[in-house]
Amino acid sequence: MANNTTCPDITKYRCNTGLILPLVSEYTWPEEGRAAIYLIGLLWSFLGVSIIADSFMCAIEKITSKTRKIKVANTGSEEGYDTIEVKVWNNTVANLTLMALGSSAPEILLSSFGIVKTKFEADALGPSTIVGSAAFNLLVIIAVCIFCIPSPETRGIASIKVFCVTSFFSVFAYVWLIIILIGNTPNEVDLWEAIVSLLFFPLLVIIAYVMDKDYCSKKKKIDDSAVELGFADEKRRHTLADGTVDKKAMAEFLKELGKHPELTEEDAAKLAAMRIQETQSHDRLWYRINATRKMTGANKLVPTVNALLHDLYEQSHKRSTPDLRVGSSTSMLSAVDLSENNTRAVIEFTATQCAVLENEKRVRCGIKRTGRKDHQILCRVKTIDGTAEANKDYIPVRQTLVFEPGETLKNLDIEIIDDNEWEPDETFFVQLQIDPEQKAIVGKKSINQVTIINDDEPGTIQFNKPSFLFKESAGKALIPIQRLHGVDGKISVTWKTQDIEAISGRDYEGGEGTITFEHGESTKMLEIQLYDDQDEEKDESFKIELSDPTGNAQLGRIKKTIITIVNDEEFQGMVSRVLQMTNLNIDALRVETATWAEQFQNAMNVNGGDVENATALDYIMHFFTFGFKVIFAMVPPVGIFGGWLSFFIALGMIAILTILIGDLATNFGCLVDLDDAITAITFVALGTSLPDLFASKQAATQEKYADNSIGNVTGSNSVNVFLGLGLPWTIAAIYHSSQGNTFQVPAGDLGFSVILYTIAALLCIGLLFARRYLSIFGKGELGGPMKAKVASSVFLCVLWLLYVVISSLQIRGHITVNLSN
Repeated sequence: MANNTTCPDITKYRCNTGLILPLVSEYTWPEEGRAAIYLIGLLWSFLGVSIIADSFMCAIEKITSKTRKIKVANTGSEEGYDTIEVKVWNNTVANLTLMALGSSAPEILLSSFGIVKTKFEADALGPSTIVGSAAFNLLVIIAVCIFCIPSPETRGIASIKVFCVTSFFSVFAYVWLIIILIGNTPNEVDLWEAIVSLLFFPLLVIIAYVMDKDYCSKKKKIDDSAVELGFADEKRRHTLADGTVDKKAMAEFLKELGKHPELTEEDAAKLAAMRIQETQSHDRLWYRINATRKMTGANKLVPTVNALLHDLYEQSHKRSTPDLRVGSSTSMLSAVDLSENNTRAVIEFTATQCAVLENEKRVRCGIKRTGRKDHQILCRVKTIDGTAEANKDYIPVRQTLVFEPGETLKNLDIEIIDDNEWEPDETFFVQLQIDPEQKAIVGKKSINQVTIINDDEPGTIQFNKPSFLFKESAGKALIPIQRLHGVDGKISVTWKTQDIEAISGRDYEGGEGTITFEHGESTKMLEIQLYDDQDEEKDESFKIELSDPTGNAQLGRIKKTIITIVNDEEFQGMVSRVLQMTNLNIDALRVETATWAEQFQNAMNVNGGDVENATALDYIMHFFTFGFKVIFAMVPPVGIFGGWLSFFIALGMIAILTILIGDLATNFGCLVDLDDAITAITFVALGTSLPDLFASKQAATQEKYADNSIGNVTGSNSVNVFLGLGLPWTIAAIYHSSQGNTFQVPAGDLGFSVILYTIAALLCIGLLFARRYLSIFGKGELGGPMKAKVASSVFLCVLWLLYVVISSLQIRGHITVNLSN
């Protein structure tokens, strides 16, 4: 008998359209499993795009940082002029061209490939992604930037004229879409409309450049030709000469750190590199690259230090902010009154270390207030694990203490867990913090080290070393006196200085006095004033001796110590060593890589090889992105051909990934019965915009002005329309014109989404200008009073949610809006 059964066509099944995907027949695969695979692939591809965009933007950074040498008249120099370097690229032009392309390349390419995929017919995914991404960028990113600035600080737009231009075009671009889709030729785009859309891009760049140069206003003669050449701003912002740090400023920085003798030279070099990175201004690409590397566990552009070293840096930074760059002369060692002549309070611990017996089950840390005392101060305290672990050796504390007017001392009690098991002495730390809006500052003793011990003796008092070296220019010698083998009760000890070569009153401030240890305190610092006579002289010494301990305490083995005051030759040697290490640290933090070997080394190692400072998240993200990192390490280093070779090869790789993202998004939406337009304004828009969110947040908190955080959002949104829609629509319109017909673009879903975005954009920009000029918002686009900034952020986030929800309801047919007529 003949078998009439026909075999099914395994090439025909639901949701299998794409330029590349599916690679194999998925005829027998369950749709639920296919949907899960496509979703995972989509999210994974977003990480891949972020990684290759890193290389792409490094190339753009190399291209736009190109400089040329010019000569500026200077009657004070021997030649009669100074040779200086200025950027070839204007910052505004770079932001609106290559930099905007760097952050928006996936959206622009997705729209372009959508036209090819549909054989030059209208595509829903690309245009909807551009509008959805614009909504997320303008509303959510700005909301986050407003909220992340500590109250009552504010950040404002510096180049307000450029911002006005880009803000106008960010709205006009979408109004233009409404005109051509609904008003002039409904549901179709004529060739001239597409070409004009594309030509708006160079028009935007030209107008923004004119506003940036302020050609339309009467110029003020401020600084000869430097202002006209644009060098004045460059000189202000770029004062590092090939990564070389000013030696004088570094010496002053080290003098301040010299007050913390536990710091090593390596620690000092890391802190110096942090200071340089913080004081140097960065462009938006730098923040975007750093945000991507944080997301993917790659090498960061800022030094990574442990928590205690970071806290020390923050406290020294609050006291003073020296500029370590070339030409800086700010000193951290200047005798600064932290209370500013009693105009603010100074909050600090009474001691930097204390100890407690495990069986006492409680340790008390004293916190004192000096300076201004006539107002209420709130300070936060929290514990940090050392060798002792929270909830195992002690109960962690995170609370707020209140100093009432006139109150100068508070005690913080921390519960110690007695586990009845023998164990060596263990330590943890207690940290003080104060909100910046209060009229107070944390003093030098911002961290208290608590040691849990198993002894109930009053202890033995001694120096921890028989000799100490201090620089003559250090200002003060801080000599630690230790209390060992017990911390029970209150004890004291007498100290006395004795001249050797150094003479009291001439080389140092000698004398005698008493050091008192409260119950539980294990270390005290003896301060001896040093005098810098700035004369060439040999090293000089004096002696300090301990005597007459009280409270049944005993003197230890090291009851005498020799203090040697060394001249600055040794100090300058240390400065040179730290300088060299700092320059190495700065070199390691540069954006670009010099060789393929360096690229593969960074790609194959978590955190770029800095395993010591890698976090658990770094390891996880490195595992998931390892394949992408190795593949994209094949992109040529940016030093070849000025970055242009890397630019085009990275752009090609982004194009391939963008095709994959388009296929993944389309097939995933089909499998879960989600329209392409909804997939675009949710999954795809968020996936392509998250790196920009993290970059803008960091730029908002670190930069002095808001230009790099929100100023570029408006420019990017208009560029997306003019390039992301103008280019593919021009190509499609040319094709249809050659065929004797018109390019059809249904206005329904896209037009409605554009109208919603335009309304939201007008409200958002109106809010930004209100925040700039109204005192209720602090007269700044970002930050301001807590209630005002929270209200602004919530308002913008609600606008974005309404945009997504109402657009989705209209796309699904739950809301009917006729835009065809």
